[in-house]
Amino acid sequence: MGLQQIRTRIGSIKVVAAVAFAATLLASLGTMVVQARSPDVMAPAVVSAPMPVASLPVQGQAVMDLIRQGGPFRYEKDGTVFGNRERLLPGQKHGYYREYTVPTPGLSHRGARRIVCGGFKPRWPEACYYTEDHYGSFRLVVQ
Repeated sequence: MGLQQIRTRIGSIKVVAAVAFAATLLASLGTMVVQARSPDVMAPAVVSAPMPVASLPVQGQAVMDLIRQGGPFRYEKDGTVFGNRERLLPGQKHGYYREYTVPTPGLSHRGARRIVCGGFKPRWPEACYYTEDHYGSFRLVVQ
């Protein structure tokens, strides 16, 4: 086999290897995109140890009372639907969760503390969760 034939054969092998690599890469990316868009793929809920209402900050206890009374709430966003995009709370239908601000003394804005309650009757939530790190983590609030 001559030098020219060897170069031609090596060139053909490189082309075949590149095509195989590209096909594998495309197949992998396609699978990842399908998985990312699939509504059935839900991460499990990540909720830390439960906490009693009495362990909430004083402002959080006051917000829990307001939730049961139906307001009035201090912030316009309070009582609006919480989408659970972080998927740290148990999976539910859209509209199940509502968020409420827990004021932080000394701040002139809403701050990071929230109570998120689940249920389709806002004044009688089925479960409430407290976060002090703007949805980075949650703790179930128990009576």
